[in-house]
Parts: sequence; structure tokens; C-alpha cells
Amino acid sequence: MLNEIQPDLIFLHNFSNLNALEALFSAKVPAVKMVHDHSLYCLRTYKYNYFTRNVCHKPLGAHCVFPCLASIARAPDSALGMRWASVSEKRRELELTKQSAAVLTYSEYQRTELARNGFDPKKIYLSSPMRAHGSNAGTSSFSERNLLLFADQLIRGKGVDVLLRALAQITRKDFECVILGQGSHSAYCQGLSRRLGLQNKVKFLGYVPPAAVSEFYAEASVFVMSSLWPEPFGMAGPEAMRHGLPVVAFDAGGIKEWLQHGENGFLVHWKDTREFASRIEQLLRNKPLARKMGEKGRETVKSLEATRQIDQLERVLTSVHPGFPVRDFMLSQPFTSICV
Repeated sequence: MLNEIQPDLIFLHNFSNLNALEALFSAKVPAVKMVHDHSLYCLRTYKYNYFTRNVCHKPLGAHCVFPCLASIARAPDSALGMRWASVSEKRRELELTKQSAAVLTYSEYQRTELARNGFDPKKIYLSSPMRAHGSNAGTSSFSERNLLLFADQLIRGKGVDVLLRALAQITRKDFECVILGQGSHSAYCQGLSRRLGLQNKVKFLGYVPPAAVSEFYAEASVFVMSSLWPEPFGMAGPEAMRHGLPVVAFDAGGIKEWLQHGENGFLVHWKDTREFASRIEQLLRNKPLARKMGEKGRETVKSLEATRQIDQLERVLTSVHPGFPVRDFMLSQPFTSICV
């Protein structure tokens, strides 16, 4: 295929087929890789220990087999429900990807992880995932409803169980929490909510269409983000900030790059449920502070949107291949490239 197309440039996303990668890089065509998450350098893909949820700060290596046991991966379609994930194959994918002329990623946190795994920091560029949506996003009313909002996947890494334990420590009674989203951890969290006596305070509404989510943003006073896994960026928080909401979140991964403690919300020590509860109560008691932080959050989102993805992509592609006509590329003009 490469011989037929003869591309001038290759743009890679989440692509891990080793045979295809061998062929792509052997062609000696400049390649740019977009790294969205941790899957390139972590067999589990989420960079924390499955049993303890402690964040891993080590590069890909032998410890992934033991003591991490990341080489034993889930495979729901197999007879045993498990499969063997090869460290050597993942390392080969990593080494091949290092041949990229440039790597794009979302946060300084991911840049550090890539550098820890042997990537040249000079080849790593940041690209904001935030897209401009204009100024038509509604703003919260900060009503006396005292609504807390969570909107994300309900998987173990998102820490909804830890959020529930924090909510159980809130002393004031006039609050409610709506949890939007679905996932493999939903049933467990609903059971935990009942065991903690939160069934009248916490509502699990499952999947809600985007248009309806805006209605919850308009009613909420605080957006809670309880992720324990190291978020590559953490889009849920800035999306809430777009609606003028302050965010309370654990310090996990790239979150602290957009959540400025005491400015647009509160950054809580990892897994500290007491502090998490205290910060929520502080914002519920002081609605003027919550509103002020929400306004600062909207400014944060505008600054993130100003770092436009397309503009940064254009700068990177032209640095890799100075003759690359990005605007023509976007319009599918004759300059030949392939996106994988």
C-alpha cells in the first residue's frame, strides 16, 4: 500500500499493529504520533496498580510482569476471561514509535511519562484537547438546591466509590449529588451508596444525552471529579468549567494543569476523602466564592481553547515537513499523507 500511495507524511493515532508499524517506519517517511492516553507505555493502559490503585511512576519494564501482574489482561471473549499481554511486544511498539519525527500529547504529565520511557523531550509537543464552543454555554444559577454533579464513566479508575465515602462525611444535610454516566463499576457504587446511607442523597441516572446534561450544569453548585487514575488530561472538569462551575478533584495526572487550587476550584490530595468533603462544604456554604471560582474556570477554558488543536497540528506538521501544505491537507488536496 505504501508503494502505491507514496505518502509524504504519516499521522498515527491509537495504532499498535506491530507488522504494520514495522512497515510504516521502514518506509522512512516522516511520522507524527498522537498519544491520547497511557496505552503506549502501560500494559494495563491506566498507570495504576489494579489492587491498590496506587499510581505507577515507573517506565515500561520487567516490573509490569511482577509484581504488577499487568501481563495478565482481561479478555471477556476468551474462555478463561483472560489473555497474556506481552511486555516484549509492547516494548517493541514503544521503540518503533520513538522513530516518530514528532509526538503530540495533551499534558505535561504525559510529556513526563513519555520522556521517562525514553522519548526525546524535544520531539514532544503539547496540544490542547479543548475545542472552541463559542460563548453560548449556560451558567449555573448556584441555587439553594446545593446540587453536586458528577458526569463521567462509572469505572473503577474514576473513583466514584471514594467520592461516596467523601459524601458520607459531609455534615450538612441539605445537599444532593447526581451521578451521570454508566460503566462496569456502577452496580458496586450503587450498593455502596445504600450501605453508606446515601440513597436519599445520591441519584444514579446512567447515560444522559448531552443536551440534558446542560440542564444539570445549570442547576449544580459544584462539579466533583474523583478520578484516582492519572488522567492524561481530564476533559470532564474543563467541560464543567465551561458552564461556570468550580471543580473539586483529586490531584491525579494532568488535572493540576488546568485546576488551580483556590482559583477555579480545589485540588485535593489523592484519595483524601476528609479534605474532599471539607472543600465541597466550603463551596456550598459560600456561594459567592463558588460563583467567583466558576467565573475563573470559564477564563481557564477560554485560555485552553486559545491553544487550538488545528493550529498546533499545523505547526508540528510543517516543522516535520516544511513543504507540507496543512490547509490543502485539510481540504484533501494532492499533497499525499495517510492517517492511521
